[in-house]
Amino acid sequence: MGTGKTTVGQLVADFIGWHFVDTDDEVESRFGKSIPDIFKEDGEAAFRRYERIICQSLAARDTQVIATGGGALVDPATRELMLLSGLVVCLTASPEVIHQRLADGEGRPLAANWEQLLEQRREAYAAIPYQIDTSDLEPQDVAEKVIGLWRGS
Repeated sequence: MGTGKTTVGQLVADFIGWHFVDTDDEVESRFGKSIPDIFKEDGEAAFRRYERIICQSLAARDTQVIATGGGALVDPATRELMLLSGLVVCLTASPEVIHQRLADGEGRPLAANWEQLLEQRREAYAAIPYQIDTSDLEPQDVAEKVIGLWRGS
């Protein structure tokens, strides 16, 4: 949350000419509710189930750049599926930078507890082989690093 996944994913997709997909947008589209409404009406467990369904569907497709929500790859099975389907990069940022980026918290049901979530997810994030700290980089610079990794893979 707040590391630039959507912004960078769109830049990468535009540069390499692939389709960009944000899993949160796909959940909203397929299940007909906003993320905050899903959390409010159905709960986080339902959202994670929807997210897993979307990731399974997307992993079967080619020529796309996918930005997942911050919790999508915490599930070991979903993380493994995505790792097997292509290059996976974990974008990180310092706590100070994340705090700044999440200041409004709008549209992010879990933003209030982001520090606790980050700590809980640390091990899962560490299992992703490629890490890029976005704290002091412009989105274009991060996108160039991702493209460099993709070209080398």
